[in-house]
Parts: sequence; structure tokens; C-alpha cells
Amino acid sequence: MSIQWDAEARSGAEAPRDEGERIVAWRARLLRDAGFPATLAARMAASRGVDIHELLNLVDRGCPPELAVRIAGPLEPGR
Repeated sequence: MSIQWDAEARSGAEAPRDEGERIVAWRARLLRDAGFPATLAARMAASRGVDIHELLNLVDRGCPPELAVRIAGPLEPGR
């Protein structure tokens, strides 16, 4: 267990078990650190086809997280 996962485990967060879970956790952490609400960050981190870097670029340029998701997030089912 890495130091980072150890710190998260002590804070009550469960350490991801496989590489895919670690990637999703990393993506969610980047989004939360950029100001995304935790639930939105988790949803976007787990969504396929979401360009996290584009979301972060939009927020860095002053776009609110919710609007960034509407602009660069995944298409709604059926669209």
C-alpha cells in the first residue's frame, strides 16, 4: 500500500483494489481539487468518453464545473 493510499485508508476512504479503480480515484481527485462537487467528480471520473483534461481546462478558464460538464461531458443516453 502506498503512502497516499495509506493516508486515505486512515481517513476512512477505501483504497482502490485494481488499476481501473486507481485511475477512477485519481481522476475524481483531480476534479475535486479543481472545485467539482464530490458527486459530480465521481460521476465524471467513472464515465467513459469524458476528457478530464478538457473539463479541467474549462474550469481553469473560469467555467463553473456544472457548465463544463454540459460543454465537454458525455452525451446523454439516446442523443
